[in-house]
Amino acid sequence: MIVSALNEYYTRLADDKSVEISPLGFSRQKIAFEVVISKDGNRFTVNDARIKEGKSERPRLLIVPGGAKPSGSGINPCFMWDNSAYMLSYKIDDANQERTKESFEAFRQRHLDLDGEIDDEHFSLVCKFLSTYKPNDKVRTAIDEIGSGFGVFRIEGSKGYVHDRKKINSWWVENLGSDQDEAELGQCLVTGKTDVRLARIHEPKIKGVSGAQSSGASIVSFNFDAAESFDKEQGSNSPVSEEVAFQYSTALNYLLNSKQRIRIGDATTVFWTDKPSPAEDWLGRIIDTTDAEDDSTKTKLGSILKTIAQGGFPADFGDQDTEFYVLGLSPNAARISIRFWLRSSLKQLVDSLRQHFVDLEISHSDNDNPYPALWQLLAETARESKDISPQLSGSLTRSVLTGQLYPQAFFAAVIRRIKADREIRHRRAAILKAFLNRHFRIHQPEKKEITVALDPDRKEVAYQLGRLFAQLEKAQEDAQPTVNDTIKDRFFGSASATPASVFPRIIRMSQHHLGKLEGGSKIYHEKSIQQIYSNFEDFPNHLNLQEQGLFSIGYYHQRQHIFTKKEKPSSQS
Repeated sequence: MIVSALNEYYTRLADDKSVEISPLGFSRQKIAFEVVISKDGNRFTVNDARIKEGKSERPRLLIVPGGAKPSGSGINPCFMWDNSAYMLSYKIDDANQERTKESFEAFRQRHLDLDGEIDDEHFSLVCKFLSTYKPNDKVRTAIDEIGSGFGVFRIEGSKGYVHDRKKINSWWVENLGSDQDEAELGQCLVTGKTDVRLARIHEPKIKGVSGAQSSGASIVSFNFDAAESFDKEQGSNSPVSEEVAFQYSTALNYLLNSKQRIRIGDATTVFWTDKPSPAEDWLGRIIDTTDAEDDSTKTKLGSILKTIAQGGFPADFGDQDTEFYVLGLSPNAARISIRFWLRSSLKQLVDSLRQHFVDLEISHSDNDNPYPALWQLLAETARESKDISPQLSGSLTRSVLTGQLYPQAFFAAVIRRIKADREIRHRRAAILKAFLNRHFRIHQPEKKEITVALDPDRKEVAYQLGRLFAQLEKAQEDAQPTVNDTIKDRFFGSASATPASVFPRIIRMSQHHLGKLEGGSKIYHEKSIQQIYSNFEDFPNHLNLQEQGLFSIGYYHQRQHIFTKKEKPSSQS
């Protein structure tokens, strides 16, 4: 299904005149330099072909014949493009100059052998240049300044590149596969077509997955005997035509090099729709709500998020029935793992996001983001980003985008971080509330859902104990303003897990704190503590994980209630 959806996406891109996508037998490569040859073929210069972006420069993406060479392929020159070693017999910090010379000779000979076969005057000029070329100091200086990257040819006075010439392209297409072994013919599993050339390996390689091999990796491969069966080798185990293999790989590489790519945990995530939709411009920002380039984009994004949270469908998303795809990829040695895969409609996606935002909603300060990004939620589960569970990032994404239960591991990890850090900030409290409310809704409908702000009438002892702990801490802070360690720093973990062993001691300590207070402050604290204490009869010996979550939410709600500025009653005339 993934391969089929990507193959269809390639067809959509190929039909779009505004999109530049590589046709079969070609690839998009990062071009850093150009060799400009004079009209008589006797002179040349090496120019920087990179694109300036502010103070930095990046290679220019061009469609060229053929694809990148696999590692370990020996001396294997490309056609009409390559790196400086092949094209100019020079490489920066060259540790094997003899091999560099051999690479250039192979590149030169490949093109000279075709001079009489390809009837194009610009190609003949390239061959004339190659036949007499010798590296010089100007070439070395130019490549040293430009750095690594690929190069192409251009004839002086011509706007286009030589490899784009019609006759050259026609020759290349007509001779595709002529230098390869005879391909196996069979039926393609994706299109159902019979007697098509089956791909032995799926190319081009997938590039752009964070953590994967920079030279590229595969999502479909059979590179050891245990993965093969019925005496089939490599791609014959899942027959796909060379055309489909090229198209789905090219479409995925296009996505990985576009704005339709974000990072969720260890997963490089891409998304697209089955037909052109304005939603594609916003879906990445919706999932990763911190990705906004300027104030106007932030304002627009905020409006869309608010519309979704309030149950509406953003007008900017177009047709609600448009199919929507999300693919999460993670590195796995020479291959790429599918971390998660989702196919739904835009309406289903918006409904799931709305429920996610509703579940996360909890009282907070003006500085807190009410629509945290997935990576921000995941960051609350570990001390450092490298410690975030790869499995958790995939399962959480599925939960958010499908409306299913949040992972139990997500809830447990946040509880652990709260105990370790002794800190309950907005996102952590929102996560606990979201998990519990979704769990109640699906598995315990008789349970009352947790409210956005303080709920003094909530019956669970764990929730009331959290409130009590917050109020006792506030009494200590008022009595000892300069105290470094509050009862939260010393007792929060044990109070939330084994209340009976801790609360009697904290209550005794509170009498000492209250004794230092005077007047209205003392009366306020005594009354507040007594009101909360009257909601339960005794301290339980143990609280389970769900109850520990309620304890933390009760604590957070009470602290928010204490420090929220109350509106003054309006004066009456």
